[in-house]
Amino acid sequence: MKRRLRMGMVGGGKDAFIGATHRWAARMGDEVELVCGSFSSSRRKSMESGADLGLDPDRVYGTYREMFKTEAKLPPDKRMDFVVIVTPNNMHYPISMAALDAGFSVVCDKPMTVTLDEAQNLARKVKSCGLLFCLTHNYAGAPMVKEARAMIARGELGRIRRVVAEYPQGWLATREETSGCKQAVWRTNPKRAGLSCCMGDIGSHAAHLAEYVTGDEIAEVCADLSTFVRGRQLDDDGSVLLRFREGARGVLWASQVAAGEENNLRIRVYGEKGSIEWAQMEPNTLVVRWHGKPTECRRAAMPYLSESARNASRLPPGHPEGYLEAFANVYTNFFRALRDHAEGKKIDETVYDYPAVRDGIRVASFIESVVRSSKSHKEKWIPLAD
Repeated sequence: MKRRLRMGMVGGGKDAFIGATHRWAARMGDEVELVCGSFSSSRRKSMESGADLGLDPDRVYGTYREMFKTEAKLPPDKRMDFVVIVTPNNMHYPISMAALDAGFSVVCDKPMTVTLDEAQNLARKVKSCGLLFCLTHNYAGAPMVKEARAMIARGELGRIRRVVAEYPQGWLATREETSGCKQAVWRTNPKRAGLSCCMGDIGSHAAHLAEYVTGDEIAEVCADLSTFVRGRQLDDDGSVLLRFREGARGVLWASQVAAGEENNLRIRVYGEKGSIEWAQMEPNTLVVRWHGKPTECRRAAMPYLSESARNASRLPPGHPEGYLEAFANVYTNFFRALRDHAEGKKIDETVYDYPAVRDGIRVASFIESVVRSSKSHKEKWIPLAD
């Protein structure tokens, strides 16, 4: 399939940060065109957003169900190939299920669902319908994250002993949800965000990164969540002790009240022979420290990197790449799978290297176990369920 892929979108209308981010990232490789959308729960706002994006008014819909029903009836050379879901968390599950029922593969912003039961049910649906599902944990697309993963997979650091992941932000240090900030309003509302604000929103990124880089899974958590801003309904800070299946121990800290912090996601992994450190605010560098040898600073796009890291580098060495390029790499890998799927090939997401339903189950399980551990006065170490 040589043509551009046809993309639809649910959510992501006017003034929505993540919707625009997805559109930029998806288009970066010049493989896709946005052809339709239901951009808001308000029909008027959806139509206005579609007009701003230059879409045919007949392909802009008032509801996602109307969109799926109408698009499914269009001839194959007109209808969308897949849909991107960029709504508040509580709508990810019903929209994903409806899209799959209508015969459309899905790209969904994280989290996949707000409960583990929903995640498991969605995974069964994806398996039974034979369509594709991509979950945009975008930091997994960064070239130097892939280099770290490759190094650990090759055993260069030896047996992994310690993982330290953190994601501090400061934007919710005051009660932004009462000041008209739409992003804060839904993230702090349990009816729309789910069980957790801070740990669900950004701690989930740190947890996914820890599993992706190490190639190991978190087996148990011991958590302490806090709500520092008075009147807030969900957590805005949290610390979690981690136990991994292969024996490593870890610490994960996430905060949205760390005053002065921006988006300071970083990870350190310590093995028997050496360690790695990566920070998303300096994404083109991977620091490698060896026991008894000089420290290395590996840089994106250099010829000495692993194949996966080189393939994820879009520009020559020294040209900054970051958040959007990593996001685009997730889309690029998914597009490759989508094209192969259209030709009847069997798809293994791990080969194509994009986050999928398994990742969504892992994150849902992590969030539920963290919340349960923090609330319990008797059980502190809580296993993650599949």
